[in-house]
Amino acid sequence: MKPSISGAAGLGFAALFRGVKALRPDRPIHPAGVALTGTVERSPTSTGSGIRWIDSPGTGAVTGRLSRSLGTPPGCPDILGLALRITTATGHFDLLLASTGMSRAGRWLLLPRRHAGTSAFSSLMPFKGTNGPVLLAAHADGTGMRLPASPEVFQKALGAGTWILGLYHGTPTGPWTRFGTLSLATDPEITDTKTRFDPTTHPLPGAGTYNWATNLRAPAYTTARIPPTHPHDGH
Repeated sequence: MKPSISGAAGLGFAALFRGVKALRPDRPIHPAGVALTGTVERSPTSTGSGIRWIDSPGTGAVTGRLSRSLGTPPGCPDILGLALRITTATGHFDLLLASTGMSRAGRWLLLPRRHAGTSAFSSLMPFKGTNGPVLLAAHADGTGMRLPASPEVFQKALGAGTWILGLYHGTPTGPWTRFGTLSLATDPEITDTKTRFDPTTHPLPGAGTYNWATNLRAPAYTTARIPPTHPHDGH
């Protein structure tokens, strides 16, 4: 994608965010969610991705948030978001995944879903690995749990259970390769979290970013990070 095109698109997204932020000052999109905690276990295969964190075995603690992007009425389909903060030996990094398909075409499409438990999530935009572009995905680990995406209903449905998802990497048009397992649970005392996830300031270790992807995302992320103003601020 040409820089002029991605840059213009990024500014357009930022303008849209500013408009929505006027109505939802705190979180323009993904206004309500459910807090998650758990672990990630990596057991990579010989099919490497070209990204250090993916291609090395290990475990780490995870905090996360499952949310509905547009905030449609409960029970209605919505584009789901799965935000993850994963600890490493030197700190942490953030991943943002959204409900998509897993097919060669579907991995590029945002798909509204009613249930999180059977949804697939992908990074949508590729990371830059040493072997080329890499997409990440998470998909329920065959448990068949029908977990409604509405935050409080999801929390109640999961209860004391664990939401298990397989982690995958793949090229833009190639097959998916499983490299890990994500195990997530909710806190019965807390529904949502105030944590803000931002992969532009907390990037995936060993991964680069394509300029066009940065041009698309950075302006909107900057807009979203602006603290909300209130009618009586400064008065």
